Amino acid sequence: MAKKKDEKTNVMRILEQKGISYTPWLYEENEGPDGTREYGVHVAQVLGQDPARAFKTLVARGSSGGYCVFDIPVTESLDLKKAARAAGEKSVELLAVKDITAVTGYIRGGCSPVGMKKRYPTWFHETALSFESIYVSAGKIGASVEIAPQALLDLLQAGTADLIVRQA
Repeated sequence: MAKKKDEKTNVMRILEQKGISYTPWLYEENEGPDGTREYGVHVAQVLGQDPARAFKTLVARGSSGGYCVFDIPVTESLDLKKAARAAGEKSVELLAVKDITAVTGYIRGGCSPVGMKKRYPTWFHETALSFESIYVSAGKIGASVEIAPQALLDLLQAGTADLIVRQA
């Protein structure tokens, strides 16, 4: 069951320091039937929200060697060609799970676009701006923040682009 609490993460502290309004959401993390953790869609379901408003954070390395961050709806898949085009790279490749913590400071399933070790160029799927608020990880498994997308984009100096694979 979703709960609102005052348990703060670094993401929440950063948002407060910047004067950005948000709503914290904490939830029980669950394992799927195969013993793996459930992310994304599960979180949206637990929070009783439209999965289109829940965004997952993906980190990639461009062909130039730099890192870039892409936030897309949890039900979607990142289109690497579109992501590369948005980032001005010839190509991008998602980071291996083993490299996520070293690059971002977060673990898989708890990666937030806010508060990474360094600020990387960031893009949100263009649908983010069509919602009054969206959900992103609060920096740990079991915590999300609901936030106005424009405030988040402004904080991160992020852009928007069509980033997802289109189903035929």
